Amino acid sequence: MRQYFSFQWHITDECDQRCKHCYIYAGDSGKPPERMGWPQMERVMANCLDFCETFNRLPYFYITGGDPILHPDFWRLLEALHARGIPFTILGNPFHLDDAVCARLRSLGCEKYQLSLDGMRETHDWFRKPGSFDCTLERIPVIRRAGIRSVIMTTVSGRNIDEVPEIIDTAVACGVDVFAFARYCPTGEERETGIAPLRYRELLETCDRKFKAYEMAGCHTYFNKKDHLWTLYAYEIGEFSLPPDAQPGMIYGGCNCGNCHLTILPSGELYACRRVQNSRVGSALTDRIADVWVHPMEKYRDYDRFAKCARCELLAWCRGCPAVARGTNGNFYDADPQCWKDVV
Repeated sequence: MRQYFSFQWHITDECDQRCKHCYIYAGDSGKPPERMGWPQMERVMANCLDFCETFNRLPYFYITGGDPILHPDFWRLLEALHARGIPFTILGNPFHLDDAVCARLRSLGCEKYQLSLDGMRETHDWFRKPGSFDCTLERIPVIRRAGIRSVIMTTVSGRNIDEVPEIIDTAVACGVDVFAFARYCPTGEERETGIAPLRYRELLETCDRKFKAYEMAGCHTYFNKKDHLWTLYAYEIGEFSLPPDAQPGMIYGGCNCGNCHLTILPSGELYACRRVQNSRVGSALTDRIADVWVHPMEKYRDYDRFAKCARCELLAWCRGCPAVARGTNGNFYDADPQCWKDVV
């Protein structure tokens, strides 16, 4: 089976919310939203498929925004993907979902629908908007009834880190299929996540105990250990060891930037990663993505430049989150600010 290549495609900036940690409006909450027109969407899709054919990869799309369902050609795009047999996930908001909408999503091949919980009710609604917390929980069973896997993603910062264990309990109680969390990437003038390294390790330890307890109890929720520092934690507690047959210079896991992922913005701009500020590498409307992947993207695969990770035995499996390093210190190759490992 050929390896999948994922495109995170932001088809519109239009959204019912103005979240405080949103990358789109960071530093400019008054800018008008962009959206891609249908002729441009067709061009982008053809470009992505050309890339996958060139490098013998299978395309996978994460359709997002903003809230992608607000785009006037949202359903047209899904029909085009479905006609080509291309799998996709939607990353969106809960506000426009009902049984009919979810049934239509499923009929067009939607595999997962990702919603966000960024705290318990007061905190989440502060990040997003009043009523968002309750609406999100109400839509989880609607998504699942349609046969779509429901996903809850939490963005962890100093503001909500203490609430993460309760968020997990809430997500499980609502029957969510997948739960994961990732760290907030500082944007604009803010340069801190508000999380000390050992405090973050403590969170991983707490969540690990909780995940294992739920799994032992037969809970159907899959706990996706998305953050690459989970690898460091597993290494320390003996649940991950370096494969004896690992080849020098090979990359086996960790950050997908430069390996199997690209982001496309409503303007057509190609980003190495949406979470990495100023990571533009070209345009999906004017550049051949296959060519961009060979040259402009090469710097994101220069693993010897990582200040701390290049000296660590876990380089090929971890590398932390370079996006958080970039947002905190302005350098993609700097040490992950939440990495607690001492490297000689």
